[in-house]
Amino acid sequence: MAHDEQTRAARLLDAQAKAARLFAEIEKRGLVAPGQGERAVSDQVRDLANELFGTTRHWHKRIVRSGPNTLKPYKENPPDRVLGSDDIVFADFGPIFEEYEADFGRTFVLGDDPVKHRLRDDLPRIFDAGKRHFADTPDITGRQLYAEVERRAAEAGWELGGWHAGHLVGEFPHEWIDGADVESYIAPANDTPLRRTDKAGRTCHWILEIHLVDRGREFGGFHEELLTL
Repeated sequence: MAHDEQTRAARLLDAQAKAARLFAEIEKRGLVAPGQGERAVSDQVRDLANELFGTTRHWHKRIVRSGPNTLKPYKENPPDRVLGSDDIVFADFGPIFEEYEADFGRTFVLGDDPVKHRLRDDLPRIFDAGKRHFADTPDITGRQLYAEVERRAAEAGWELGGWHAGHLVGEFPHEWIDGADVESYIAPANDTPLRRTDKAGRTCHWILEIHLVDRGREFGGFHEELLTL
């Protein structure tokens, strides 16, 4: 069923609020812990989403990555790895709540490594800077926002880990995100304004994702949520 823009925005925000609650419960229950395999943690989070919200569907593959696996972009599928006592770990989930998609990612640090803690703390700061830049630039394109996020990452001493920094999001199944259609992404080749309507005339809503990496130390971190609301 089609919804007006006010309802669509409210549903997307509600989906994100539930995802935030899910991640808070992940931390509260200590699911990300040394000795756990990445796949086992992912399955526990899947079961937790079902327990809390009755969620049984996710619109993209569930990701839990640790150590050097945190360098890998979304499309890769590194071998399952056991979390160590001094690891950095990120989780990226796309649960569907009442036919609306959430896309939410957070980073956890096990142990006291100060560089890993700095990376984790820089992730939301760079996200917030990107969101402010979007808010302050009415005609911003995907290329321009990617460049700003990349600049902020470099200033903090990190690299971006992927070829894009976000994508469209909406109802499930939302307008198909085609890997060959760069206009669906916050990416260097996207010179179209992010504030636009889709083929059905609906307002485009975007996810901003920050994947920071330190290739020399062989780890990275991840943070994502709604950009446009």
